[in-house]
Amino acid sequence: MKKVIYLFALVGIIFTGCNPLDDINAEIDAIPDEPNVGAFEYTLIDADYDRFDLSFGNFGSELQAKDSIPLLLEELYPLYGEGSSVLVNYDLFIGSAEGVSDYTGATAYQLTNDDYATTGSDAFGFYPDVDATNEIPNVLGAQIADPVDGQLVLATYKQYFENPVVGLANVYQATFPDSYDDFELISVSGPDELGWTVGAANVQGSAFNGSANALEEWLISPEVDLTGESGLSFQITQEIDFLGDDTLIDILISTDYNGGGTVADVTAANWTAISFDKTIYGSLTTSEDFDFSAYEGETVHVGLKYSSTDNDSPRWRVQDFAVRTIGVTGDTDSKGEYFVYDGGSWEEAEDVYYLSNSDYDSMGEGNGQPGAFNNFSSSTPADNYLPTFLSISYPFAQEEDQIFVIYKYFSSNSGAGIRGNSYMFINGAWMPHENVISTSLQFGFTDGEWVPDNTIRYMITAGNFDYIETNYAATVGFEDAVSSMANFGNFDRRPSNDAYWSNDMILTVFADLLENVIAPGAADDQKYVIAVDIYDGSNGIEEFSLIKTAGEWIYNVE
Repeated sequence: MKKVIYLFALVGIIFTGCNPLDDINAEIDAIPDEPNVGAFEYTLIDADYDRFDLSFGNFGSELQAKDSIPLLLEELYPLYGEGSSVLVNYDLFIGSAEGVSDYTGATAYQLTNDDYATTGSDAFGFYPDVDATNEIPNVLGAQIADPVDGQLVLATYKQYFENPVVGLANVYQATFPDSYDDFELISVSGPDELGWTVGAANVQGSAFNGSANALEEWLISPEVDLTGESGLSFQITQEIDFLGDDTLIDILISTDYNGGGTVADVTAANWTAISFDKTIYGSLTTSEDFDFSAYEGETVHVGLKYSSTDNDSPRWRVQDFAVRTIGVTGDTDSKGEYFVYDGGSWEEAEDVYYLSNSDYDSMGEGNGQPGAFNNFSSSTPADNYLPTFLSISYPFAQEEDQIFVIYKYFSSNSGAGIRGNSYMFINGAWMPHENVISTSLQFGFTDGEWVPDNTIRYMITAGNFDYIETNYAATVGFEDAVSSMANFGNFDRRPSNDAYWSNDMILTVFADLLENVIAPGAADDQKYVIAVDIYDGSNGIEEFSLIKTAGEWIYNVE
């Protein structure tokens, strides 16, 4: 900027003086190219977190913030250089409330049809009048081997809203994205980032990323035991788009796949395709029941094979599929409860609640509401809904009552998972534990780059001068300097003057001020740049850089 300023001044000389142009250019080149120096404060906005690919709108650690923010500062302050500083305000994830991880990391056990049968519910879920909390401990006692005291289990189950009726019922059902982690993803060929991916309410096979790509990838179910089953059929809810060659997608069944999870294992097994209508569906559509009787009494794996060519890349979305048989059927609610093993038996865990599908639905089933996909997400934050949900569910809550709420969460980065938080009833409302806090980091421009810097800039005040006068006016060697400071409101920096403030004297009083007035209790490595009014023949301001080292304030020489 200095060159530009001087250039305007020198351009005037061309018209008013006789200096040759070469001399003017030489003078311009001789001007020091000094950058601007400034101190700023900046608060990150949503677009900044998106730039760092932080879907949660916060940093996961201070180290992550220190690594990421300098890249932003280079763009925001390109004209500022050595000695500049920026105080950056940002949101930091500090972790869930103590104890939440015990629940989110607990072993999950999903009740089976046989489990329901042992409790008298001869169906695919508990009957409406069955108290699941009373029945589940016996199921866990039979199914969880060698439990230890304190062990937590999340028991998930289905319960009918109304008494079921005779009809087609599911022997096995896969529902996405919930079932995605139970499946094997086996890539035979093509780019790794394409093929089967998990979405908020389905899985999707696609190899189109601006153009078609050749690819083959399988999604293979866990073992489905059909021993003793008869009258079987198969049903799938799917969407098929852009399909030219209908051999590119297939539902295949194997009775001899070993579950090894490799391409060789898939190739070695025998697979039979289900014949189904591959008409293009513009939206998710539930198919008819396909005959599955060939697999009665067998143990099978179901493979969803997605293929693509360089000219034909269809899109195949699958929401769910099921193997069905004649039995009782009806609408069910997906629920869960926590149990802890204590003194030889399973007992209901206290002060924790796992949200059911009907709970999500009660918060709204429209687009962008929890009931749309029965989960929360970054665009549907739990804390926007749960305080109201708890106030309705617990109308007689008392001050400082506390409960853990555990829920399903979908992340665009990590897919479906379980999260939770602690809520406390305070002043008539349910308040969440703060997982995210607003905090700050300072960055300084040093040696050509922005780096984390905890330097605090401070200007000596009249009150600080009063402190120095009170404590040093009678100190040997300080008398004249303090007297002058009190009279003129500055430090005399003329070495030949009796009132001269030497560097050692300034360090003495500044260290005292920092330790007892400005920054008592500051940690080691804290830095300060202290500015003070001076007189060295003319009035000015001088800065002194200090750092706390081993409990003492010293000059910071870098």
